Amino acid sequence: MTDAHSKTIDAFRLDGLRAVVTGASRGLGEGCALALAGAGADVTLVGRTQADLEAVATDIRALGRNAAIIAVDVTDIDQFAARLNELPGVDIFVNNAGTNKPQPFLSVDPDTYDSVMDVNLRAAFFAAQAAARMMADAGKGGSIINMTSQAGHRALRDRTVYSSSKFGLEGLTKAMAFELAEHSIRVNAVAPTFVETPLAKQFLANPDFRDYVDNKILLPRLGQVGDVAAAVLYLASPAAAMVTGTSLLVDGGWTIH
Repeated sequence: MTDAHSKTIDAFRLDGLRAVVTGASRGLGEGCALALAGAGADVTLVGRTQADLEAVATDIRALGRNAAIIAVDVTDIDQFAARLNELPGVDIFVNNAGTNKPQPFLSVDPDTYDSVMDVNLRAAFFAAQAAARMMADAGKGGSIINMTSQAGHRALRDRTVYSSSKFGLEGLTKAMAFELAEHSIRVNAVAPTFVETPLAKQFLANPDFRDYVDNKILLPRLGQVGDVAAAVLYLASPAAAMVTGTSLLVDGGWTIH
């Protein structure tokens, strides 16, 4: 192996770095946490259920990495920030926690609007702010990755509230990248298509909806958790040292037509 090849591979390593992943107890968050640990990072898992987080932490420790747990609801902004500040540092922050309650636009009620926006945009905003403050104070830079969606790039059926939250998070990503560059903090988004997670499977069980999805994704399969985790790993790593303010679509071609 040439020296150049070795340096390229090494650029994807995260040895000695500390990562935090919200919504880490299952699905995309679990996959991202395991990918980061596999690349050498120690990982703090954030979620609401201690037992679920413990199961993921066990898998991370089996990889030889340290795993810590913050059992908190990210919508409790003050509590989340207080717990985050107890950590010795944050180099990578994966802002993954999210929710969805599909409704036709004409049927959306205020409670649904508030619950989706509270998690997907308000909590994501202040969670990222708390992580960015720690990174700025430490003076070592860092990487923040917001989990958005193809719904932050294209309108999707019965998802006006979800799309609004993800379009907002895409805009926040660019605005954060602009302001935080002076602190060497990179901010990017990963925007997946429908991925076979516990949340998505309940929607995909509807044959009509599954046909709709299959007809939109150009590649002949659904997205998998590993597809998204690989994109997060790239943006978290030194390999993406000159990448900020962008959105990496992991959508199988959905948004190109």
